[in-house]
Amino acid sequence: MLVFTHPACLEHDPGIDHPESPERLHAVISALREEFPDQLEWRNAPAAKLGELARVHTRELIDAMLQVQTVPLRRIDLDTFTSPGSASAALHAAGAGVAAVDAVMLENGNPRVFCAVRPPGHHATADTAMGFCLFNNIAVAAAYARDKYGLERVAIVDFDVHHGNGTQAIFETDPKVAYYSSHQSGLFPFSGSMRERGVGNICNILLPPGSGGFRFRNTWADEMLPQIEAFRPQLLFISAGFDAHMRDPQADLMVETEDFGWLTAELVKLAQRHCSGRVVSMLEGGYDLQALRECSVAHVQELLASR
Repeated sequence: MLVFTHPACLEHDPGIDHPESPERLHAVISALREEFPDQLEWRNAPAAKLGELARVHTRELIDAMLQVQTVPLRRIDLDTFTSPGSASAALHAAGAGVAAVDAVMLENGNPRVFCAVRPPGHHATADTAMGFCLFNNIAVAAAYARDKYGLERVAIVDFDVHHGNGTQAIFETDPKVAYYSSHQSGLFPFSGSMRERGVGNICNILLPPGSGGFRFRNTWADEMLPQIEAFRPQLLFISAGFDAHMRDPQADLMVETEDFGWLTAELVKLAQRHCSGRVVSMLEGGYDLQALRECSVAHVQELLASR
C-alpha cells in the first residue's frame, strides 16, 4: 500500500499554539512508520499543477495562496493563517491526491492509498480559504479523477467531526460526484443540514454531542452506507478526519479509535464490491496527538486488509 507525503507539508506553520500544527503530521508519520515498518511504500507527493487546482478553485484564490510571503504570519480569517512555507505545503498536499488517483487507477497492486498531508482541505471553497484549509485537497483529486479517467460516479466520504462545507459547495451541482458526511451539530462551519441535498448527490447526517460510537456506527450502517452502495461508486475517496475522537479538544462527539477502524473496514468492503477496491484517503482533522496516532494506525490497518 502506498502513502504519499512530503517534507514541505511540515513547513506550514500557522503560529504558536495553533491546533493545526506540524506536530500533527509528525505524529501520523511516526506512528505509521513504527506500526507498519515493511508494509507501506512511502512516496513524495508532487506539487499540484495550476490546471489541477483550477478545476475547483478560482484563479484569484490560487494566486492569493501562492503569493510569496515575507512576513512570518499572514491572517486569512479568524483561525486560518499562512507562513512562508504554506504555499509549498498546500501545493504538495493537493498534489498528493492527484498522484494517489493515478496510482489506484494505473498501478496494479495499489488499490488503496493514504495521503498523510497538511494543511487539511475540506473547508476550502472554490474561492475562499477557511477553517485551517487553503486548497481543497480531496476536491482537487476527485475532479481530476472525474476528468482524467472519465468517471461517472465518484464518491467522497467525510467522517471528520466538522462538515466539509467546501467539498459540498464545489460539487453540489455535479451529479458525477456524491458527497456523504456525518458531523457534529452546532460546530463550525454551521452547515451540512439534512435539507442540503444538492442535485441529489449530497447526504448529510448531523450527530448530537456525546453520540459516541454506537450512534456513529448505526448512523453509517443504517443510513449512509446503503446510499453509497446504491450510488455504486467507481472510485471512493475518504476525508479522514479523526477529530470526532473522544479525546479531541475541538469537539465532543465521543467516538473511539475502534469506531474509525470499523467504518474504514466497511468502506473497503464497499469499494471491493463496486470499484475494484480503489480507495484514496486523505488526512483532514484530528487535534489530540495521541488519538491522531491511534486512529491513523487503525485506519491504515483496515486499508491494508485484503477483503
